Amino acid sequence: MKYFVKSLQDLTCKSNMIRFEFTVEGTPISQQAKKRRVLNQWKAQVRNTARKYWPHKQPPTRDQIRMTLTYFYKYEALDVDNMIKPIQDALIGLVYNDDKQITDVYSRKRKLNTSFRLLNVSPAIARGLASGREFLHVLIEDARMV
Repeated sequence: MKYFVKSLQDLTCKSNMIRFEFTVEGTPISQQAKKRRVLNQWKAQVRNTARKYWPHKQPPTRDQIRMTLTYFYKYEALDVDNMIKPIQDALIGLVYNDDKQITDVYSRKRKLNTSFRLLNVSPAIARGLASGREFLHVLIEDARMV
């Protein structure tokens, strides 16, 4: 099966294509956290922050999506695989209907007081970096866009 794009317009005109990003201040909480109350507070913080940026009255997408998570930390960072599930769960019913729609997940961490390279810095990441505090960047995109 061959895929091709006839024109740039094919990529940009489909209004149902999703690209949504936001940052959450603080340290992500692992799915394995012993204190469920703390885990639930983290999920609520992620959802409430996402709600601020999600278009008003926009229903959750039904499309397959790609999720990219980047944790910008100062001192000790949790394992990147342990932070994924709480964030996925927090966005169900707001950004997507079911986390089964997530076909690709990229999870990474970057230490704030070291050198790293960022290409095409979004306004969301720029705000997070300018705060000088630890934060999580969440990017949701249509999985059909490669």
